[in-house]
Amino acid sequence: MSHPTQKAMVSLALVGKLDNGEIFISVEEQDPLRTQIGNSDLPPTVEQTLLEMTVGERRKIRIPPEEGFGPRQKDLLQTIDSQKMVDALQPKPGMVLALKIDKDGVEQKVPATVISVEGSLITVDYNHPLAGHHLTYELTLLDIEQGAA
Repeated sequence: MSHPTQKAMVSLALVGKLDNGEIFISVEEQDPLRTQIGNSDLPPTVEQTLLEMTVGERRKIRIPPEEGFGPRQKDLLQTIDSQKMVDALQPKPGMVLALKIDKDGVEQKVPATVISVEGSLITVDYNHPLAGHHLTYELTLLDIEQGAA
């Protein structure tokens, strides 16, 4: 049986869970995820595991934060003092805002999760929601299309 190669298109079913059992992604066999290996759509450890699998094979892997979405970075927390923003958006913890930041002279919108709101002070977190978490993936390789462009 053959294994996928770099740049192969693969179809897979997967379930991704945090250590507390919370499912952060679920893709069923009936509506599989199609992705090209090497496109960085999935964490590198997941792609490496797929390269070792054959069609129909199931594997369970656990990856540390460094191989997933990185460790949580305290410097990505920011407190914004803006009564105007509080009045306009009425932010609440857990809400995701699209905030403008300046990166190398270019203004970009990036997602930030509201951590707390105290009066006009809004504390937001620019870390990816899965940063700092160990991730467990249950993978099923359903199909391989070798030599995809």
